Amino acid sequence: MTAPGNPDVNVTVARTLDQVVMAMTLRGVIYLGEQLAPYTEEYDGNDFAAASHLIAWQGSEPVGVLRLRWFAGFAKVERAAVLEPFRKHGVMRVLMQEALRYSARRGYTRVLGHAQLDRVKYWRTHGFRIRKDRPAFAFSDYEYVEIERIVELPANAISADTDPMVLIRPDGAWDEPGPFDRSLERLRREKEAAA
Repeated sequence: MTAPGNPDVNVTVARTLDQVVMAMTLRGVIYLGEQLAPYTEEYDGNDFAAASHLIAWQGSEPVGVLRLRWFAGFAKVERAAVLEPFRKHGVMRVLMQEALRYSARRGYTRVLGHAQLDRVKYWRTHGFRIRKDRPAFAFSDYEYVEIERIVELPANAISADTDPMVLIRPDGAWDEPGPFDRSLERLRREKEAAA
C-alpha cells in the first residue's frame, strides 16, 4: 500500500529474520532512544509468538513499523512507530490502513489496541473507538485505554476454505505465486519432458 500524496511510501510484511531485526531496530531507535523505554518492556517476548511486523518504506529506506499480534477472534495493533523525520509524511496513516486491511484479509473482523490518553483522538481518525466498560490502565509510565475497530472482511479473506495453494504462499502475499506454485511449474515441465 502507498501513502496518499506520497507514492514513495509503501508497506510490506516482514518475512525474513533480517526484516524482523530491521523492525525491532527501528522500534529501538524510537522507543528506547526517544521515549527512554526500558529494554525489557520494549522487547517483551511477543515478537515471535503469533506476531507479524509491518514495515513502512520511504523508497528503499525503512522508516516505520507496526506489530500485529493474532489471537482467537481478534488482532491487536502494537508497537506502531515512525522515525521522527518522516512523521509528517502520512507514514503512520499508511501503516494503520495496511494493518486493518491485512487483518481483514487474514479473516479478522475485530482489531484491538491500547491508546495513550492523549492519542485517542488520533486513533479515532482510523475508526477506532474506546471499548465500553473497560477501565483505563497504566504501564511504562503512560495511561492507556482499550480501543477497538470492527473491519469488514473482503471477499478474498483467508479461511479454511481458501485454495490450499494460496494458504501456503508467503503471509500477506497470497495473490502472488509463491515457491510452491513454482514447484508445480517445474513438475509440469518434467512431465512434459518425460512424455
